[in-house]
Amino acid sequence: MGQKLKIAGWLSVGALAGALTTVSLQTVARGNLAPLPLEELQQLAAVFGMVKSDYVEPVDEKKLISEAISGMVASLDPHSQYFDKKSFKEFSEGTSGKFVGVGIEISQEDGLVKVVSPIEGSPADRAGLKPNDLITKIDDTAVKGLSLSEAVKRMRGEPKTKVLLTIFRKSENRTFPVTIIREEIKTQSVKSKVIEPGYGWIRVSQFQERTVDDFARKIEEMYKQEPKLKGLVLDLRNDPGGLLDAAVALSAAFLPENVTVVTTNGQLEESKFTYKATPQFWRRNSSNDPITRMTAATGGALKKVPLVVLVNEGSASASEIVAGALQDYKRGTLMGSQTFGKGSVQTVRQLGPDTALKITTARYYTPSGRAIQAKGIVPEVMLDETENGNVFSALRTREADLEKHLSNGKEAEEKKDPAREKAREEAIKKLEEESKKPVADRRLPEFGSDKDFQLIQALNQLKGLPVKASTTLAERKAEKKDD
Repeated sequence: MGQKLKIAGWLSVGALAGALTTVSLQTVARGNLAPLPLEELQQLAAVFGMVKSDYVEPVDEKKLISEAISGMVASLDPHSQYFDKKSFKEFSEGTSGKFVGVGIEISQEDGLVKVVSPIEGSPADRAGLKPNDLITKIDDTAVKGLSLSEAVKRMRGEPKTKVLLTIFRKSENRTFPVTIIREEIKTQSVKSKVIEPGYGWIRVSQFQERTVDDFARKIEEMYKQEPKLKGLVLDLRNDPGGLLDAAVALSAAFLPENVTVVTTNGQLEESKFTYKATPQFWRRNSSNDPITRMTAATGGALKKVPLVVLVNEGSASASEIVAGALQDYKRGTLMGSQTFGKGSVQTVRQLGPDTALKITTARYYTPSGRAIQAKGIVPEVMLDETENGNVFSALRTREADLEKHLSNGKEAEEKKDPAREKAREEAIKKLEEESKKPVADRRLPEFGSDKDFQLIQALNQLKGLPVKASTTLAERKAEKKDD
């Protein structure tokens, strides 16, 4: 990638962060500062002075400036963010796949913190938290009104300290407290197994620093167990994204060498870049490339094995890069539902020893030039969540639903779809009906289990058997933002 990618800043293509925000350690050069609007800055200084001198009680100057910067950056889009000392430390920890906290992947819904998924084996998992649980209070602080990053700050802390979460579980229509003891969370982003003779499943739940190594090792282990693999399912469902270089590496594992994996384009010259399926675009250690090692160990089998890629509304950003590249080259069949639609790249620029700015600097595009932002990737075969259809898919948030989301930049956005609003109302009614059922009947099967309906359909596709495709799911167009 040359020297231009070794100057200042980190690239991130992760989705809405929550407890597991990640960012790539690749870099983009910083351009010259634009001329400053002096009149507006004078007004800002005047307001600062008035607040400092006239407010009913003394204010902390540093906090005031920090909040002003936070507000300015937050007004841009949902993924740009100012990091103070504490949040920058937490953000940096996320790149390694280790942090101290309760162990949940989260998003935001109606001003509350929503549990996307508890991390397997984490304190939150052991305490019984479930996907779609809403956190209404953290200790004595109401979550309503807090930003996602503020909520994350309050849930993280020192090892062996307690945090009291108040949970509202929609499916049971009840609120209850849960005390959780924080500990170091080590996330495992890759799981795999041979499902039956000749067919394997590998799941990537997030793109972290260890993901490429873990992926290569799991594939090598799978081929040792099953040397004559006839088909593979790459599971990217609910993968919120993460490291750009990891996404490029994973794509390259399946693609011919040196083909384009993803391109980026933004205002800076350095943001106009093409990432290819060549080790220089992801290798951090010149003496060890796990993808090259794995390819040699398996005789290049992964580049030829029949492939199905599972995606859904929770597949975002880095996982959309992989899905889009494999789809463009017709390397595998995409199955599931339309992805999240986060097609933007963030650069993290360090402002001081312990503060930084994460700012959106580019959109990214698939090899064929498709813009994913606020649109997502549409699978060739649409699948329902379960054999009985999609109960809650209309309630899931995508990039196009987020306030101040970046436009697609290529395709005109359409007005809000009345049919989708009606579907949301129907989904809420179904949710109320589901809450009356026994708990065991309400929970969606675990990914990779023998009751995983979408995985069963993926295996049928690989075997040439009939697939029960969705009769209701359709491509969701980008929605026009309200002025």
